[in-house]
Amino acid sequence: MTGSDTPPPFRLAYVPGVTPSKWVRTWNERLPEVPLTLVRVAAAEAADLARDRGADVVLLRLPIDRTGLHAIPLYTETTVVVVPKDHLLAAAEEVSTEDLADELVLHPLDDTLDWEQPPGRPALERPATTADAIELVAAGVGLLVLPQSLARLHHRKDLTYRTLPEAPASRVALSWPEEESTDLVEHFIGIVRGRTVNSTRGRPPATAQTKHKSPEGEGRKPAAGKSTGRGRQRGSGAPQGGRRGKPRRRS
Repeated sequence: MTGSDTPPPFRLAYVPGVTPSKWVRTWNERLPEVPLTLVRVAAAEAADLARDRGADVVLLRLPIDRTGLHAIPLYTETTVVVVPKDHLLAAAEEVSTEDLADELVLHPLDDTLDWEQPPGRPALERPATTADAIELVAAGVGLLVLPQSLARLHHRKDLTYRTLPEAPASRVALSWPEEESTDLVEHFIGIVRGRTVNSTRGRPPATAQTKHKSPEGEGRKPAAGKSTGRGRQRGSGAPQGGRRGKPRRRS
């Protein structure tokens, strides 16, 4: 295959914390002739990237403005609170929002959790990013609530996290423009939904039906033969159109 024959890459964008590696491996196994390009995008910019066709599909966190977009929820993440290892809450297995009532809880501008009212006491200023908020937690300035995947992404030896069941949960979704459902997009949807290679949507339904029709059609022919056989038995071997009874004698 020459360079001019190489198809354009399929662009997969993803927000921090989301790990698309298993889907990328499956794509490379099933469509090795179509290169897949990974694009990392900030959570706040992910929906606009999908809307502006900066990528073929985007793995992002809900909620988003869905204007002009499809969005298929894939899974829900666990929400945790990040604390210094020597903090009192580090001794608990899980934490409640009540436990945070007297704590300074940071609320970064790129937060993806859909809070009605964040827990704890608010900081005077909101950190610009989750990474900035992590630095403040490490400095003993406050605590931070976020999806577990982001806590793992920003792991530090001096910090730990505990689950916070009462907090809003982050949902990861696959999104793409409403009018861009191409065959390759459908292939990727099938991959993230766990479809096997033989259950791709593009398969013509007639294929399976044809396989089942053949035995049924073959079964009809013997039936016709049986009917003819019964006719011969009734006529005791005589032709079906022959007249019954003794032959008339000539005068």
